[in-house]
Amino acid sequence: MKAYLALISAAALALSACGGEKPAETPPAPPAASAEAPASAASEAPASEASEPAAAASEAPASEAAAPAAGACETVVESDDMMNFNTKELVIDKTNCKEFKVTLKHTGKMPKTAMGHNIVISKAQDTKAVIADGASAGADGDYVKAGDERVIAYTKLIGGGEETSVTVDTSKLAADGKYEFYCSFPAHAAQMIGHVTLK
Repeated sequence: MKAYLALISAAALALSACGGEKPAETPPAPPAASAEAPASAASEAPASEASEPAAAASEAPASEAAAPAAGACETVVESDDMMNFNTKELVIDKTNCKEFKVTLKHTGKMPKTAMGHNIVISKAQDTKAVIADGASAGADGDYVKAGDERVIAYTKLIGGGEETSVTVDTSKLAADGKYEFYCSFPAHAAQMIGHVTLK
């Protein structure tokens, strides 16, 4: 009970110390000539404050939505040292794009031998087998079995701070097919996997 009373007393003291008094360092009103500057600054502040929430709102769903398109027939996917892609969906415009460029940026810092990433695209039904067969290829083979016909496209394996890309021949993607993209580095596909959506 004593501890409870001590806590209430401390809270009451802290709240009373925060009384509604004006701070002593408030300067007097500036002359008329310099009064214009605060008015213009005040008019600019709400505009920048209003744009910040809009920018934050537009950035938030990007990680859960489709990969941001760099152009009509290309996209950029980012990966990191926490074994994540910044998207779970690649949207490929098969109707308007004969070729579709996928760029992979590794935003992490770890080398490819420890935390290498790539992007492999295959039919969803082939994903597990492609990963299993690719393990024997090792890092030098980008963890993709040489000549694997189940692989539609893949990037080379990269480490932190590196970037690579691959061009996908969209004629290899059937309109009714189910496709996935993933990292074939051992054990990464458990987290680093997403769907390819054709439009």
